[in-house]
Amino acid sequence: MGKNNKKKNGLPNEKHLLLPLHSTTATTPVVDTHTHLLTTYSWYRSKYVTGNFSDIYEFVRGLYVGRNVKAIVDVWCEPPMPRAWKELADSAISPGDRATKWGGVDYWFVMGEFFLPIVSTRRLTTQSTCQGHEVKHYNDEVEKTILEAMTHPRCVGWGEIGLDYHYDHSPRQLQQEILTRQLRIAVALKKPLTIHTREAEEDTERILKAEVPADHPIHIHCFTDSPEFARRLLDYFPNLHIGITGVISYSTNTNTAATVRHMVSRPEGPRFLLETDAPYMVPANLYDSLSEVKGRLPLCHTAMIPWVADFAAASGIEGWDTARIMRRANENACKVYGITIN
Repeated sequence: MGKNNKKKNGLPNEKHLLLPLHSTTATTPVVDTHTHLLTTYSWYRSKYVTGNFSDIYEFVRGLYVGRNVKAIVDVWCEPPMPRAWKELADSAISPGDRATKWGGVDYWFVMGEFFLPIVSTRRLTTQSTCQGHEVKHYNDEVEKTILEAMTHPRCVGWGEIGLDYHYDHSPRQLQQEILTRQLRIAVALKKPLTIHTREAEEDTERILKAEVPADHPIHIHCFTDSPEFARRLLDYFPNLHIGITGVISYSTNTNTAATVRHMVSRPEGPRFLLETDAPYMVPANLYDSLSEVKGRLPLCHTAMIPWVADFAAASGIEGWDTARIMRRANENACKVYGITIN
């Protein structure tokens, strides 16, 4: 293992990625329903070139074990899909491998195709770099890989897929066509859906209602759109749940907190999920617990989930502390993805 004990260009010491114990650590399991693990590790290696963790498994064991992380749902959505997806998934099939390689963390994954810049990586056990590339269009070869993944015993859904009109990396009509195509296959396979939607409320709602049965399990990932949009989706789809990330803590976003308040007020109780969307979305309130850190951490990771729940608990909802929010989110994760929490 390498060493990285000095800060460079304001980069916090790597030791700060190992988070302090949270007040919920001893009693409440952490379940991250949306993380991009390979990308997170790639960011880590690009920032800490001589860092302590030489592969993904060391990264997970080093930062998650001891923080009560019980399960993650890894997301593969950036074509061309690296074959690393199968290496990771295969390594989590047996309980023995999950114990030794993953430190007891249950690894699950979803796969789909989404139009965003992709990250290229090399072998899992080598240093990886982050490089922007143009997105390749969905095609038969991409679909073949996704269909192969759907048969894997650690695969729990199809996604993330959806519409993003904020960046408009791809023509909107093409986004809609590819979303529709994937929805039809996923529904036929009875796979839970992980949906990305940003500034595309009307089209997302129209397409989902046209293509997806009302009782289908759906995860609206990293929700930042209007609370009214969330209410309409929750009203129509009884098994739809809304993902909360660290973006809830950003001053530029008030929609997510308002949506949480609405969900808590619903008769059936809140249908939220907790996620990091790592390596993105470091919770802003995390730094209250990191007084020695100068600057900002270069990446988010699964052990930050309790701080996402902290902010949700402080967003004006009565009777819901951090631990209760985490417990409810974990129950919801089991409903949506059919996972178990050991």
